[in-house]
Amino acid sequence: MARAVAVTAPPPAPSAGRAEAVLSRLYLTVTRKLDGLLQGDYVGLLPGPGSEAGESIEYRPGDDVRRMDWPVTARTTVPHVRRTVADRELETWLAVDLSASLDFGTARCLKRELAVCAAAAMIHLTARGGNRVGAVIGTGDPTSGGSTLRLPARTGRKEAHGLLRAIARTPSKPGHSDLGALVDMLNRPPRRRGVAVVVSDFLAPPQQWGRPIRKLAVRHDVLAVEVLDPVELALPDAGVLALTDPETGTLHEVQTADPRLRRRYAEAAAAQRSVIAQTLRGAGAAHLRLRTDSDWLLDIVRFVAGQRHARTRGSARPAPAPRPESEVR
Repeated sequence: MARAVAVTAPPPAPSAGRAEAVLSRLYLTVTRKLDGLLQGDYVGLLPGPGSEAGESIEYRPGDDVRRMDWPVTARTTVPHVRRTVADRELETWLAVDLSASLDFGTARCLKRELAVCAAAAMIHLTARGGNRVGAVIGTGDPTSGGSTLRLPARTGRKEAHGLLRAIARTPSKPGHSDLGALVDMLNRPPRRRGVAVVVSDFLAPPQQWGRPIRKLAVRHDVLAVEVLDPVELALPDAGVLALTDPETGTLHEVQTADPRLRRRYAEAAAAQRSVIAQTLRGAGAAHLRLRTDSDWLLDIVRFVAGQRHARTRGSARPAPAPRPESEVR
């Protein structure tokens, strides 16, 4: 399916002072609403390694040798490590796709703005209790002026704010993005088990990013945050629309008054999103879908509450299936 979007003039760039005020207001909103709706002594994003002792499991390459369970190892003659169950001592890394395809939106905001909001929520939910948060940011094809930026993982509220500012101020560049290469950056260098969050519209071919996410999920708890716009699911009946691919600049004129065209478009879009969901589920990643026309904070609250409920019941963390498009407004 083509990444066709309506041609519109880009919004004017906000001044540094206004941008800082917007970011501060966003972080305050995230803090108040998430802390108000997600009550508890410690609110985590995904189950992760911690300091409270749990059951012993057989050692696998990549496990932290500092957690070796020597009594069990001596008794069984097989190396074992002690698993921990508290959401403490996490290291979280974000892979944020800010390629040109995210500079589009027909509802409350652009997909790029929604990606920044999602990053703010993820940072807030993980940057506490001494946890470290870092990020890699992709802005498009390096041959067309794009780049990839790595921001080291650090602790503290000030560092978390700085990380969010860096993400929000990163400009997108033309050209196709390589989401697979961006995700691969979270695999290098190898790190102890933690949480990895991938924020993207996942419009790149699944063959490009499916294997890197599957590789990432071997060592880490992976959350894929998919951002999308309603026009990417169904075309409106608006007559002739001039559409362009934001990554290549290719221009098309589409007669949206044709019901057969709109039906084929909706079927192709549904098939595309189904493949994305199946690829993420097959890779072992949790899947959170956010839309530009819905309450993204409420969607995040529902997701995190579901994770907490699963942990409270003692069940393994499931990868929640996205809501069917017929149920999404």
